[in-house]
Amino acid sequence: MKEIMINTDVIKLDAFLKWCGAVGMGSDAKMMIQDGMIKVNGEVELRRGRKLVKGDKIEINKETYIII
Repeated sequence: MKEIMINTDVIKLDAFLKWCGAVGMGSDAKMMIQDGMIKVNGEVELRRGRKLVKGDKIEINKETYIII
């Protein structure tokens, strides 16, 4: 599990994918989310604008990230 620190109270899912380095461009994040490849707190998330907060767990290709 990788811990990712954010500097704000919330971050949108697509922005988080870029921030943690899981994708290189926003369009890649959009496609991964639309294809159901991202889980937030154990459930598939299809909204790229989903607001994430500290403590949320994001699963990307069997890799888990936690926001701190």
